[in-house]
Order: sequence, then structure tokens, then C-alpha cells
Amino acid sequence: MLARHASTSVTGQTAWVEALSPWPEEFGLDRMRALLRDLGDPQRAYPSIHVVGTNGKSTAARSIAALLRAEGLRAGVYTSPHVSGWSERIQVDGNDVDFERAVERVRPHAEGATQFEVLTAAALTEFREQSVDVAVVEAGLGGRLDATNLIDARVVLLTNVALEHTDVLGETREAIAREKLAVVKPGAIAVLGEPEWAELLPDNEVRTGGGREAAAAFLDRPLGREAEISLPGRLEWRGPDELWDGAHNPAGLDWLLERLPKRDWTVVASILSDKDAEAMLERLGRAGRTLIATRSSNARALDGKELARRAEPYFDRVESDDDPHSALRRARGAGPVLVTGSLYLLADLSRAD
Repeated sequence: MLARHASTSVTGQTAWVEALSPWPEEFGLDRMRALLRDLGDPQRAYPSIHVVGTNGKSTAARSIAALLRAEGLRAGVYTSPHVSGWSERIQVDGNDVDFERAVERVRPHAEGATQFEVLTAAALTEFREQSVDVAVVEAGLGGRLDATNLIDARVVLLTNVALEHTDVLGETREAIAREKLAVVKPGAIAVLGEPEWAELLPDNEVRTGGGREAAAAFLDRPLGREAEISLPGRLEWRGPDELWDGAHNPAGLDWLLERLPKRDWTVVASILSDKDAEAMLERLGRAGRTLIATRSSNARALDGKELARRAEPYFDRVESDDDPHSALRRARGAGPVLVTGSLYLLADLSRAD
């Protein structure tokens, strides 16, 4: 049950979305609440499942939607960020929607909204227009003040909790877990990938597991079918000697290293400045002896030379090239290639050179 992806060409509404600010001046739900109200509160037209956590949210969300489709439901799914193109973020029945049309509906009401707020509103409205039976919605940053927290989800899946965005979410795993689990409304079922957080939800039914358990909780019965998914940039083979994975923090790289074939990989990486670059580089140094440090188009990305400087203790050979396409071409001449460190890097490389 493989998803089809629409064109990545940049046209009117897409260009407008790309020009929007990705970060709010102040976190809060007032802008999003007003935007959805102007759109007729589309999130109330269908039941939903909310996916929060540090890593694996997109994979879990796609898996839940695929499992529910296999059970005969018309499922919408909203994920972020994207690799193959903006339309990848909003799917119904396993297919990318008409992204331009979805954004066009929202734009007249979106003055002052951030990029993520516009995309979330576009997804929630598209799901209403397509009369989905269920929407699976991935949170962006945290949960409590995230734009997705205006859905009233029957089921919430928390994939895992690691230290990330500590300046916004808190400096301990427990503080971050509380921020993420703040989306759990009274009466909702919480499915926890890490059962240690059950004590934070004394008034809710709590189950342990992942996407399959979340889908079963929504249906209130065991699942009778399996489902396969594909998701760009998540353990994605681009040929027998090239692997792309968007692991963007130490926990994500731990997961990747457990599944990475034992080879002397030439690593192409970009890392954002607000990540624990040293911890990530130490892990990447276990994958191979050579690093080509590059820089994604994200404004928070470390300069390639700075990343290379920090990498020197962990690799035998370090090079830098701020052009991702050029960096990848150089790596391909040196052996099996692992491209990682940032989904933004993978998105840049998915665009034509």
C-alpha cells in the first residue's frame, strides 16, 4: 500500500507558503483558534488521533492511517516536515492531496499566521472537504502550544521522549513529556511507547505500544490486517550503496545505528545549530571513517566548515562542502553513502540539482 507523490514544482500557493515565517514571535493557540473558527472549525467534522513525541512521529502517523485504511476507513494523515515536496504532508487514502487547492482555501483567512499554522489549517480543512472517517495528525513542536492541539483526539500516541528544543519544552525528559502529553483531553486513550510516563495521566486510560495499538484503541477492537507504508527519508535506500535517513538528534541516530548495515559508510551530514552536534557526530563516527559536512537551506543549519571542525575528533577524514548536491557527488565516489542529520538536507537533495 505505497503512497503516490505529487509534483514538487513550486507554484503560486506553494511559493506563498515557503515565504511564510516558520516560527511564531510568541507561541500560543489564539491565532490558530481564530483561523480555524473562520474556516468553520473543520477539525470538528471527524474524529482524530494525535501523534506526539520526539522521534518516529511521521512513521507512526502513516502507519496508523494505513492500518485504519486496511480496516475499511477513509483516513487522512498530516505529517511534517517533508522530503519529497510540500504535498507529502497531507494525504487522504494514501495519496497526496491537491496541495495548491488545500492552501488556497485557507489563504484568505490566514493573515498573520505562521507557516505551520497555515499548513495545519489546510490539512484539517482538506480532511473535512474529503469527508474522512478519521484524521491522524502529527504534532509539530511539543504539544501544549502546538497548532495541532485544537483537535479533540480520541486517541493520543506518544512515541518517545528525548531532550530536544529544551529552550521551549523544558530541560528534562519529564518536563518535555508533560508538554507533549498536555494534548491528552479528558476521556481520551493514551498509548505510550514508553510506559514510564503513565503516571502523568492518572485520569486517562493508558495503554502501552505504538501505531498498531493506537489504531486498535481507536477502533476499540483488535486489528485484523497488516499494512505497509513508505515514507521518504526514513531508512530510505536510494540504490544498493546509498541510504537516506532524517535522524536529527542523538536518539534518532541511536535508532538508525541499530538498523544500519555494518559497512564503512561515507557520511554526508548537515546538523542544525540548536541540536547536540557533538553527540550526533560521535554517533555518526561509528558508522564510517569519512564525513563530508554540508549545510542545508534551513537558516539554523551549521556552516559546513564549522560542522567539519567539530567532527574532527570522531572521523579519520573530514571534508566540507556547503553545496549539498556537490557534497553528495563527492561522497558517491568514495564508497557506500549515508545521508543524514537533517530532514531539511534530504529535502534539499530531493530538489533538482
